[in-house]
Amino acid sequence: MGVIRKKTAARGAEGGVKYVCDVCSADITSTVRIRCAHSSCNEYDLCVLCFSNGESSHNHQPATHPFRVIEQNSVPIYDKNWGADEELLLLEGAEIYGLGSWADIADHIGGYRNKDEVRAHYQKIYLDSPNFPLPVRASPQDKQLLEEIPREEFQARKKRRIEDRKEAAKNAPPATPKKKPTASVPACHEVQGYMPGRLEFETEYANEAEEAVQLMQFDPGDGINPKTGEIEPEMDLKMTVMDIYNARLTQRAERKKVIFEHNLLEYKKNSALDKKRTKEERDLLTKTKPFARMMNHDDYRDFCDGLIEELNLRQAIAQLQDWRAMKIGDLRSGEKYEQDKIQRAQKAQPMGSLDRERFASSQRARPAPVIETPSGAAAFVAPELPIRALNGHSGTPGASPGRLPLTNGHTNGTSTPLNGVKQRFQVQPISNVTPLSLAQENVQDLHLLTAEEIELCEKTRIHPKPYLVIKETVMKEALKVNGMLKKKDVKGLTRIEGSKSGRLFDFFVAHGWLGRA
Repeated sequence: MGVIRKKTAARGAEGGVKYVCDVCSADITSTVRIRCAHSSCNEYDLCVLCFSNGESSHNHQPATHPFRVIEQNSVPIYDKNWGADEELLLLEGAEIYGLGSWADIADHIGGYRNKDEVRAHYQKIYLDSPNFPLPVRASPQDKQLLEEIPREEFQARKKRRIEDRKEAAKNAPPATPKKKPTASVPACHEVQGYMPGRLEFETEYANEAEEAVQLMQFDPGDGINPKTGEIEPEMDLKMTVMDIYNARLTQRAERKKVIFEHNLLEYKKNSALDKKRTKEERDLLTKTKPFARMMNHDDYRDFCDGLIEELNLRQAIAQLQDWRAMKIGDLRSGEKYEQDKIQRAQKAQPMGSLDRERFASSQRARPAPVIETPSGAAAFVAPELPIRALNGHSGTPGASPGRLPLTNGHTNGTSTPLNGVKQRFQVQPISNVTPLSLAQENVQDLHLLTAEEIELCEKTRIHPKPYLVIKETVMKEALKVNGMLKKKDVKGLTRIEGSKSGRLFDFFVAHGWLGRA
């Protein structure tokens, strides 16, 4: 009763033990207080005003119970910077929390004492004392510090110290919050069943290997025949079982080493990389996984990059041979051939008596077959091949940065300017959208569009007037954010299908009207 042990989360704060009046709840920590000395009143404190008025609560009887007057013992006895009240709280905190828990003891003392200061004081006054375990000035007759430093001066110093440290704590930068440690439970990792704190899995390789040895016992002197001195068959069998168990542990450790070496625990990152690859590349990398057990991470990555580059080259060569068989002599004509091939596949309909329009409307929701060129191979057959400067940076996907490009500034036998001439943006058709033919129709506002914008509207099936409204809306929004937008922002502004809004976004970025945020 009457005692509040104030524990704060911030170390080194004012903290300490607080005393309040059990009648009026006034703070009497720094003043004289009256404590009941009767056995029925445990730690019952009163302020001077309530005691003088005869106030009481609970079981306290002011007329019959004895009492003690407790003054503020804020005077130096062992050290000129430590009061008797702080010395008492130091010993009390050491008894409660144990020696070594200096942060908790400092919080118990309060007065903005820190753990290093408390530890140094205890070491100096108690442990290094020639009268160990008592301090040097443990005698009640030793009043040297009391005579040197009067009570008022000491309390003024203490008040000044507390105010200075309080101001310093207020101006100090906020402490970095401690990160919650990862618990060793099976569900705390992105790989289900992995316990990072123990570097183990909930289900290990050869998970039942311990069952064969869990009841096995080896006692001193067992296994050797005292008469012949030879190993008994039972001991020989036990050693064979132990060899098998150790072999399984070795295999388990080797598999963990592969997992940690190749960062297989980063499941989300690896899944994001797999989504960027084509199906052929994923199948090829799946076949190379057995080689990861005999390579380190860097060698295996270079090995996979080389195989992917070879795959892309083979696909590009196969496509070029197909174009040569079709009497196609240049890359631009090959690209037009592929676009026409996609359109023919979209328009392909079985012969029958069904009405063409009804059949087209019924098939509109069904995605049409799309003939896609792998992304890696497409870079080798693009009409505008990437410029490969002689500075060691290759425009070929998957090529290692240290390899010099095999080019002299000429692409397909023609000189390619190295001054960054603007290239015409090619709008890719949408798989489930049949292109329009705006040139054959009398469409309003068609004369307001450029040839490239007309091609964009034809392939996305957007008429010129709605396109101009969309363009104006996007440009107004871009001016508010310094011209930088994301693809999802354009989709939200246009409120059209994601594939169409994506084509518009790529078109605006390619022409320099927008920047990628």
